[in-house]
Amino acid sequence: MSTPVRLDKYLADMGIGTRSEVKGYIRKGRIKVNGIVIKEPDLKLDSLNSEVYFDNQKIEYEAYEYYMLNKPAGVVSATADYHCKTVVELIQDSRSKSLFPVGRLDKDTEGLLLITNDGDLAHRLLSPKKHVPKIYYARVKGRITGEDAAIFENGIKLEADFTTLPARLVTLEADEVSEAEVTIYEGKFHQVKRMFKAVGKEVLYLKRISMGDLRLDETLLPGSYRRLTEEELNKIKGNEKNE
Repeated sequence: MSTPVRLDKYLADMGIGTRSEVKGYIRKGRIKVNGIVIKEPDLKLDSLNSEVYFDNQKIEYEAYEYYMLNKPAGVVSATADYHCKTVVELIQDSRSKSLFPVGRLDKDTEGLLLITNDGDLAHRLLSPKKHVPKIYYARVKGRITGEDAAIFENGIKLEADFTTLPARLVTLEADEVSEAEVTIYEGKFHQVKRMFKAVGKEVLYLKRISMGDLRLDETLLPGSYRRLTEEELNKIKGNEKNE
């Protein structure tokens, strides 16, 4: 059985309206719980096992929402910004008003971003103790060498008090403009770009393709998103239990 929740909060969480708006709906008799019209906003109900209707339309309760977003360049990884569009604004069909990105990608970086309102899961995925691997596809100016890969593998000192964990650099194409996949285990500001800069390379394009067991659905165009499948959700929740 779930923790009892107030009816007005339940309806607000499901995007029916603000707390004050849903209180008005309740008092006007527009809400039924288990077939009975309820006019008390403070009624406590079992959110998982109660049948709630608003104007005879059933409300399906979801405590948490999970979305895979293919973040486009030019959008910031934030919940609000005065100057730029945010990743949360791209999620158009959410009922939750408390979505946030799990971690961040630089404004000009594309790729996988998990958007949710599950704070516990986000904390576990981002915990430095977990060392969740993140894989990026990078296109860089300069020829990537075996020596570069060895330097990545040994860890790179980026700040006086920060040296990266051993990272994996796999060359896909070595030329004047090279392509590679990079696996890192932290998420410092501009980390991948700074690591390449440390070996004399400039990142021209960067895209995250996976985070732990969650891999970007390549059918998603930049700016597109979808809900996680049950299998994907089980995988990332399995990570948090087993690592």
